[in-house]
Amino acid sequence: MTDSSLDNFSTESMEKPTSPARQTWKMFSSNQSAVAGLILLAIVLIFSLVGPLVYPVAPTEMVWMPLTPPLESDYLLGTDYLGRDILAGLINGGRITIAIGASAALLTIVIGVTIGALSGYYGGWVDNLLMRVTEFFQVLPNLLLAMVVVMLFSATLTNIAIAIGIVSWTSTARLTRAEFLRLRNMDYVRAERSIGAKNRRIIWAVILPNAAPPLIVSAALSIGTAILFEAGLAFLGLSDPNNMSWGRMIGDNRPYILDSWWGVTFPGIAIFLTVLAISLVGDGLNDALNPKLRKR
Repeated sequence: MTDSSLDNFSTESMEKPTSPARQTWKMFSSNQSAVAGLILLAIVLIFSLVGPLVYPVAPTEMVWMPLTPPLESDYLLGTDYLGRDILAGLINGGRITIAIGASAALLTIVIGVTIGALSGYYGGWVDNLLMRVTEFFQVLPNLLLAMVVVMLFSATLTNIAIAIGIVSWTSTARLTRAEFLRLRNMDYVRAERSIGAKNRRIIWAVILPNAAPPLIVSAALSIGTAILFEAGLAFLGLSDPNNMSWGRMIGDNRPYILDSWWGVTFPGIAIFLTVLAISLVGDGLNDALNPKLRKR
């Protein structure tokens, strides 16, 4: 073996293996669309969380003449049909909208992962029973079911988030089931069984962490879906009257869209940009967490 070969061998042997987290971030940061989505999402979050401190105008306060167009008063984006500041509504409504989306997505993941994990791991009659329940919820009209839940239990933020979560978990359950069916007979799972590990440990501590990457992507995309769902309910008048959200702004100003386009357009743009950012981040995570793509 030549000296140069020895040098190359020693250099390669001294290189430290890159951690999975670093590999994931490197893959994610190399995706320009994903980085752009992350930056856009950060701007939206800063706008919604810090904005009320910089622009302390109450979103429910009547501050000027109704239906004032943008740039024609001290209120940059104009006012709605009650004379409320559109910009203040966007700033304060962002927190409510994102909170509903995140809460509904969390409930979606909890229900979907639980049902999918039990179904995929145990199989047999447990799988048949839980998949029949999943199919039952899949064939129901999601928007109609959410409307019924909100109308029965009042349109509070909690009930809206619960209603969205209840009707949105089925795809997550099927994805989790597929991952558990793929992983439950892997060698490391059999090794856990051979040493007497309980099913609870195998499901939640062994298989679930290895099934996490696609579920993380699903959770990210569920937030965008929940935001759109909340906007749809608010458009139909099923929003919390005590809290401002982007969906409620669209629903409140819907009858005046021909005379005052800004009352609907600006919150609509805010929803579009937020959901777009979440989708770009979700696609970036999908690529970054995919081990086949990471090896390229």
